[in-house]
Amino acid sequence: MTKSYSEHKSGTMIRSALTGLFLVLLILIIGTVGYMVIEHLSLLDSLYMTVITVATVGFREVVDFHDSGKLFTILLIISSFGIIGYVVTMVTRYVVDGVFTHYYKDNKVKKKINRLKDHIILCGFGRNGKQAASDLQDHDKEFLVIENDPGVVEYLRRSTEYLYLEGDATHEEILELANVKNARALITTLPVDADNLFVVLTAGQMNPDLLIISRASDDNSDVKLKRAGASNVIMPDKIGGTRMARLVVDPDVVEFIETMIMQPGGVKIAELSCKGIAECFSGKSIKDLDIHKRTGANIIGLKNESKQYIVNPPATTILSPDYQLFVLGTAGDISKLKELIQKGV
Repeated sequence: MTKSYSEHKSGTMIRSALTGLFLVLLILIIGTVGYMVIEHLSLLDSLYMTVITVATVGFREVVDFHDSGKLFTILLIISSFGIIGYVVTMVTRYVVDGVFTHYYKDNKVKKKINRLKDHIILCGFGRNGKQAASDLQDHDKEFLVIENDPGVVEYLRRSTEYLYLEGDATHEEILELANVKNARALITTLPVDADNLFVVLTAGQMNPDLLIISRASDDNSDVKLKRAGASNVIMPDKIGGTRMARLVVDPDVVEFIETMIMQPGGVKIAELSCKGIAECFSGKSIKDLDIHKRTGANIIGLKNESKQYIVNPPATTILSPDYQLFVLGTAGDISKLKELIQKGV
């Protein structure tokens, strides 16, 4: 597997640290052995003289040196200048580049990713990916971002609290690191349709139950992506064009829906499952439940066992455990309805 930029950079820093440590140990060994041979000092005295010489602290020598000892000390000081300078430069780079901080945060993120379950994987953090991440965060969904651009990864590391993974999402190894086998959904927003196709194929094979949403740019790509296993294919250009046309044809309708759904803490549309419906509601109709009066929410649609969508279902509709309800209301209204369906109170 190709190493990511951060892994390559981390490896370079580690090699630099090991090189610096080796050079420091080397100069200590040379100095210690040199004083033992030239001045016939003990091991401790030789090590002491080497340390104070390299550190240039100016302490007094343990003995008066011969000319050969003085010449060796001069050479030792000159040699140590370059080594100490290298080590200081390396440490400064660690601090300035934030290597220690990045290493700590990256490890912390990896540990969190390993514990993820029923999460969402977001491939790509461009304009579409960034908006998807923002919406997922607003809905308190657990997700992680896979991004291959080092600059974008640096932004994720420094400026967000998102879980992130640097690498190519088309590679099986990266999807394994993202814990795709335990994920509930994957959204791929890569700019190249061929890359999205690879992601859909690979992720679908690794987790057949995975819900896969893919972006597509070319007109014919949506069919290929669905054949490859994508549950849904989104074409941003078509959606944008449709929305612009709707703003011309029905501007007030579009703005009303956006105002209703997009405002923070306002009304929203949510999906509720009827699985585990309370026994007291068995065989009861929507009218019998008196949902609006009891919860404030409204059922505006449903999906039946045949996966057919029914808009504004009649009040006489009998609820079934196989139904998915589409509900309009505030977060509090929807929470009350969910509790009503599950507990009957």
